[in-house]
Parts: sequence; structure tokens; C-alpha cells
Amino acid sequence: MLMVAAMSGVSLRAQGSLRAVFSYSTFYSAASGQPYVETYLSFDAWTMQFVQQASGTYRATAEVVIVARQGDSVCFVKKYDLNSPSVGTLEELDFSFIDMQRFSLKNGVYDLELTLRDKNTDDPAATVSEKLVLNYDNLHPTLSSIQLMASATPTTKENIFSRGGYDMEPYVSDFVPEQVDRLNFYYEIYNINQELGKKPFLVVAYVEQQETGSRYEAQRSMARKYSSAYVPVYGSLDISELPSGNYNLVVEQRNSDNQLLLYKKLPFFRSNPGVKGEKLSDFAGTFVGAYTDEDKLNVYLDALYPLASEQEKHVVRDLISRPGLEEKQAFLYRFWQERYPMNAEVEWLKYKERIDYVQATFTYMRTPGIHTDRGRVYLQYGPPDYVRDEKNFVSVRRLEKTHSGTPVQMRQTGDDASNQFETESQGHVYYLPYQIWRYNKLPMDDNTRVFLFWDEHRSGSYRLLNSNARGEVQDPGWERRLCRNQLGDNVVGEVGEQFQRGY
Repeated sequence: MLMVAAMSGVSLRAQGSLRAVFSYSTFYSAASGQPYVETYLSFDAWTMQFVQQASGTYRATAEVVIVARQGDSVCFVKKYDLNSPSVGTLEELDFSFIDMQRFSLKNGVYDLELTLRDKNTDDPAATVSEKLVLNYDNLHPTLSSIQLMASATPTTKENIFSRGGYDMEPYVSDFVPEQVDRLNFYYEIYNINQELGKKPFLVVAYVEQQETGSRYEAQRSMARKYSSAYVPVYGSLDISELPSGNYNLVVEQRNSDNQLLLYKKLPFFRSNPGVKGEKLSDFAGTFVGAYTDEDKLNVYLDALYPLASEQEKHVVRDLISRPGLEEKQAFLYRFWQERYPMNAEVEWLKYKERIDYVQATFTYMRTPGIHTDRGRVYLQYGPPDYVRDEKNFVSVRRLEKTHSGTPVQMRQTGDDASNQFETESQGHVYYLPYQIWRYNKLPMDDNTRVFLFWDEHRSGSYRLLNSNARGEVQDPGWERRLCRNQLGDNVVGEVGEQFQRGY
């Protein structure tokens, strides 16, 4: 499940190995009198396919498409090839690289869509689409997005990363690991002079805990600014002693009487296992306190992936890689308490039943059920409303001919020929083992969503081959693969018709 919010990184993964993190921020340009959007893409080089160039070096290339829509109208589109830095050998891929794009849009609500594909593989593209809201004007004080920054160095030559005399490299994630000891951020204030004239004002930044709203006073900064139509703000907070948890970076603007004028929050997750939180041990008294076997607890945490946000997935990976019973209990508790504050334990126990079923039903060889495609779908969406399980499905293939004897089209048994055609049998179509799962209704999706899993090697291991659900694998040539290319291109066979019907 893909999730995105302004300034919060969303991991975008294609069907193959390509992985990137995407985020965006919005700003206002007084020169053009309208807002603009900045998009940020951070690629993990090791997940891309590098190929050798004529120079002898290696390089990867991604195809990127950015589209902004309002209804059926396309308001912005850009399609481009993004090349990675070149490397001398394939052992030098332990790095990431960032791409930033900037484009103007009018105020309004848009669907912002990003599509990404590794051009050096045959893997299909991955797409994410989210709502983008722009609401700026030149008459009232407003704030831009808050953008986390990986670094800020004095500008020597103007470039797309230059801003306010600095080259600022965006931090494209809302997960802040223990290796990062400072939270660097940037935002802009517009038209505050409309409220204050020429009077000075204060800009304040601090960190608060999401669950309680408690402020961490050690993580706080304050500066004096002078009113203007455009005020850039760059700040930095020491978070070296901030414990693991969910937080908000809060920025405020206050007048000389300490009255609040504007404020904005940016959520982030901090992983800092070396620093103990004050209430960490309190979770032992909750429903998660019964889980004292760390190996079992690791399985439960690992099984949260289908429901977890990208920042939560980072934390899970970190937690299960090392000892720490209390931290794991705390995370499991917060995960369900945040989603279901009134009945967290009940919802967890429902989900635990899914985990137990998946582990017992879909585990194969050394692959736990929660790591299989069927297990992931079952955990994410629950039990399907209908299952069709075929081990040796065969359909009769026919060729239609006109009365003159000219072949025109391949058809399947069960299709009605018109009076203009006569048909003759041309053998059979043999399908590999497959299962069709139908869901009558999925959250945030249309009715009748279908998943088709196949056992490519007749080994008992099923993988997801095709689905019509949003954000899932969609392969136009899936039926040809399922029948080992016995059908021609663009021919819908009997299993294709089953998929369309959902049974």
C-alpha cells in the first residue's frame, strides 16, 4: 500500500527491484504571482540495473513521468530519462542520488501522479497518485511547505538547489535514523508584512510528540525576523538525545506580544535506540506485554508490513535486526493505538488471527507465509470473498473461418459464433496452476477487485501475476505467461474471461 503526504517520503517500488523515495513541497513565487511545486526523487543505486557504456563505466537510467491533473484535464506533464552517476565497477553501487523538478501551477486541487520505470529491464512501471492542494495569494500571510534538508552549503554557482544564498539538498524521507543528529529544515513566509507592517516578529521551531503533544524543550530554536513580503527561514535542531518515536516538527510565527500568527507541522519518525524514552517500560502493562518471546514478537512486527507506512517499515526493519524487547512492545502498541484508539487490542487480535492463518496456510519451504504474495494480500485485505483454485485447467481453442475458408480470429470454447462463421477445433490450451481471489469491495477502491496467483514452476509456490486493484501488479501479457504463450497477442482466453468476471 502506498501512502504519500506533502513533504513526507513515500517509497515507490516497481515490480522488479527498482526502489525510490518520492516527496514534494509547495512554494509561492511573487515574480510569477502563482504557486509552484518541487518534486524530489531519491534512488537507491543498488536496486537499479547498471549497464556498461562505451567509455567502460556503468550507468543506470530511469524513465520518469510526472503528471498533474484536474479531473480529465492535464495541467502539467513531464516525461524524461534520468541517468545515474557513472561508476567504474558494479561494486560501487552503495549510494543514492536525488533528482529535483520544479513547475508552476495555479491554486487548486490536483491529482499529482508519478510513474517510474527502470529502462534497463523489462519490468513494468510503478505509479503513485495523490492529492495536491495549492492555496496561496498575495494578500494574506501564508507559509510554504516545510522541507527537511540533508545539507546546506554556501552557493558558489546558482543551480536548482540554490535558495537564499545556500545550496540545499532535500532530505527525501520522514524517517530520521540514529545516524542523523540534527534536524535541518527550510520554509518560506509570505506577506507577513500585510499583518505586521514593518514590525519584527519571532520564528520558533520545536519538536512535539505526536501522541501526547508534549514539547521537547531541548529541541527548540528561536530567531528574530523583519517583516517582508518574502522571508526565507533556515533552521536546525539538535535531536541527538531525542528518543525513538513519532514526532512533529512545529514552526510558529509570533508577534512582539507573543501572539501566534501562523504555524505549520511536519510529521516524522525518529529511530534512536541508544536513547531510552521515559515511558518505554510502561507498555509492559498493556496488551502487548504478554509477548515476551522476541522471536515471536519479531514475526508479529514483520507481519505489519502490508499495513505500515514507509517510515514504520524502516522502524520495523531496524527493530527486528537487534535485541530490544521493550522497544518492540512499545512499537506494536503504538501501531494499533494510533489507528484504533478506542479498541486497539480488539483490532490487533483480529489481525493476529490473519497472521496465524497465513503462517499456517501459505508457508512454503523456508519462506514464511507472511513473506509470500498470497500471505501479503491476505494480511493487507483480509480473506477473499471467493477463491477459484485450478491445478490442471485446460480449455479448447478454436479458429473461426468465414464461409470462404479465411481464418480470422482465435476464440475459446463457449463463445457463440455468428451465422457468418464456422469453427473448427485447433487443440487445447493448457494453463499452469493458478488461483483467482475476488474481493467484492476493497477500501479506497472500486468494486470487484481480483488477484490472480500462479505456480510458475509447479512447485507449490504461488506468486501474484496480475490484479486490477489499485497499486498492485498489472501485467497486460499475464494470460500468455500463464499458458506458456499458447495464445496470441491481445487474445483473451478462458482464464482471462474468468479474471474479468471474478470467478
